[in-house]
Amino acid sequence: MNVLHIGNRSKVSATATDPQDMQALAYARAQRAGGVAALYLAAAYLVAMPYFLIVVNYESLVGSAQKVAALVANQNSMYVMYLVTYVVFGIVLAALALALWKRLAGSPSIAAVGGAVGLIWACMLVASGLVFNYGAAAVVELYDKSPAQAVSAWQAIEPVAQGLGSAQGELLGGLWVLLVSVAALRTAALPTALNWLGILIGVAGIASAIPVLLDAGYIFGLLQIVWFIWVGIVMLRTRASEDSQRQSVSPPVIQRVSKE
Repeated sequence: MNVLHIGNRSKVSATATDPQDMQALAYARAQRAGGVAALYLAAAYLVAMPYFLIVVNYESLVGSAQKVAALVANQNSMYVMYLVTYVVFGIVLAALALALWKRLAGSPSIAAVGGAVGLIWACMLVASGLVFNYGAAAVVELYDKSPAQAVSAWQAIEPVAQGLGSAQGELLGGLWVLLVSVAALRTAALPTALNWLGILIGVAGIASAIPVLLDAGYIFGLLQIVWFIWVGIVMLRTRASEDSQRQSVSPPVIQRVSKE
């Protein structure tokens, strides 16, 4: 005679739930790391804006000669700022992009495209910072020998660094925030109000790539500080249970026992 018996859940859970718990903890830790990354990015913005706009006022300088003079006068501090706000910023941005990619797995296509765009943007920022710092060091060294040659060299180096850093519009940054926000709206992985703010930021960033709307980049930068802080807080509050809720509930184990 054949009899169906329901397997002992406690025995199954002892072997099956431990890996799930470890996966859930790993997910929570990765999300919290992403939260720390987001807060760093916001802090980098808050440090960079007053430095470049007030302390050095680099954006208002007219002509390569003035810019080279500013490089010579502020060589060490500008090196540190570009290291912090471009090179390290890009590396940390990549970590956040990957954490959000994981969080938005419920919308795989949009999350994957958004993650790829975020990683491309991160790489571009790292490259921009490295080119700027290396080029600035070479120009400052050349300036002592020939100021005219230093100016000519900077005229060739600066456009490369600025182009990699999205100086003519935040197309990549805007597209990344937009895709993340759309995916988060579809999956409810982030607060709704935060997602709509992200869509506004994304549109502003993309619009800034149009020459006549270049000033929209300021809206992008200022609002992204708020977005990074908000995202950071949400991700820091991630609990392991959030990942377990995403996992499908496995059916009870049924064992077939034959009894003579």
